[in-house]
Amino acid sequence: MKLLHTADWHLGKRLQTYSRLEEQREVMDEICRIADEQQVDVVLIAGDLYDTFSPPNEAIELFYKTLHRLAAGGKRAVIGIAGNHDSPDRINAPDPLARACGIILCGRPLCVVKECAMEGGMELLRSEPGFAELRIPGYDYPLRLLLTPYASEATLRQYLGEEEREEELRRLLQEHWQQLADRYCDEQGVNMLMTHLFVTDQHNPQPEDEGDGERPILHMGGAQAIFTQNMPAQLQYVALGHLHRYQIVSKAPCPVVYSSSPLAYSFSEAHQPKFVVLLEAEPGQPVKMKPLCLKSGRSLERKRFEGLEEALQWLQENPHTYVELTLVCDTYLDGKTRKALLKAHDGIVTIIPEARISPEEIEKKSLMQRSGNQSDMTELFKEYFISRKGQEPSADMLSLFKEVLDDKG
Repeated sequence: MKLLHTADWHLGKRLQTYSRLEEQREVMDEICRIADEQQVDVVLIAGDLYDTFSPPNEAIELFYKTLHRLAAGGKRAVIGIAGNHDSPDRINAPDPLARACGIILCGRPLCVVKECAMEGGMELLRSEPGFAELRIPGYDYPLRLLLTPYASEATLRQYLGEEEREEELRRLLQEHWQQLADRYCDEQGVNMLMTHLFVTDQHNPQPEDEGDGERPILHMGGAQAIFTQNMPAQLQYVALGHLHRYQIVSKAPCPVVYSSSPLAYSFSEAHQPKFVVLLEAEPGQPVKMKPLCLKSGRSLERKRFEGLEEALQWLQENPHTYVELTLVCDTYLDGKTRKALLKAHDGIVTIIPEARISPEEIEKKSLMQRSGNQSDMTELFKEYFISRKGQEPSADMLSLFKEVLDDKG
């Protein structure tokens, strides 16, 4: 059985003022082509399908069109869960129509997949809260999925119990998974877990800073993670969403994997390659996995230049990028320089001026600060304003600042 693991689509996400929708169309098309070329039987989407609870209409349309293509007229199973950026009700909303096409969407913890006749021959064999067993056409063994969409601490308590200590919440989640695994996950089928949580190895923790806006999201008291040690031994693969970097968190009890987001969504992800993960699975055997690198979308670059000419040359040579550009300046970034940069490249997201300051100038500023006279303070204010805004303060602004100094005196 062939499966494709993807996550963190964040459809509708912007990079400050820049829309990423066209890039998202390209990468969704690439994922669909990979599924077809690799003759995938099942697609797993591990949360953060959208970027916000109320995504723009274009993002919703792209989501439905992509699912329709992936499902291939009901011939391929597509299973998606909600992440912390998704509205659980929105993810659940198209459920009856989706299931008829072989698409299963779970928005809340302990979701129950309802029985129905599915086009293409896929069949729901058994279901209970947080679990679905499917018959995939062409295979004489089932696919068992433990499904745990994202949930806040309060929601987990609501669904799993009223325990107060973080260790107890972990224990409750572990017991829930273990009970399902003991009941259904023998070696006569393929057994997997898909969840959207911060997961780490208790004995080899992962770094916490994994991208802007994507910090560990399961805060249970002082704890910030679910451990791989909390997962049942019967599992053959754990498909994770939330962290945007491809990584194998642990190989025990089985491969526990973040597939990565399909595009770089913040400059903390600059230079990160992006993947989907191709899986080959059969009962009672280790899963074979292969990350497939995605090629769509602009790369994100953090660049620092010592002068304007160097910056302009790089910008002209690298047009298919978004850039966070730092330019070293003698004093401040003037309007002419800023205009030249913006004219040279249509993907400059941020320009950061970095003024050259000699040790003598630092000492001079220190003396001015200690002297505290108005002219020195005005000069300090001008330099501060230039460093922050890239231009000199207006005459009105300087006049207002002098009035403040007079009042203070």
